[in-house]
Amino acid sequence: MLEGKAVMAETDMKQTMKEDALSLASKALDCFDVTEPTQIARFIKKEFDRIYGSGWQCVVGTHFGSFVTHCSGCFIHFSVGSLTILLFKGSAGEPASRTDDLASLDNILVK
Repeated sequence: MLEGKAVMAETDMKQTMKEDALSLASKALDCFDVTEPTQIARFIKKEFDRIYGSGWQCVVGTHFGSFVTHCSGCFIHFSVGSLTILLFKGSAGEPASRTDDLASLDNILVK
């Protein structure tokens, strides 16, 4: 398990879900080389989809930024060695009408 090796950046997961994320990351790193971040992400995402239901997203890499909307209690961001892992269950916002979208876009483009 990565408990002692993982550096936690941020999480709002309950302890059991957090432990599952760390355990699956450990298994993924046993199965795949650190040069295969897409395979690591795919493994973790598919297992979380299987265990906790669909809608999970996983990003693995060494250099990336993010700004995501997630379900409450379904977010973890941690590092293991040189790799950073971001795992979250996506959350859809309120649907916007097409005219609202266009008006907002016009305001941004005019400025």
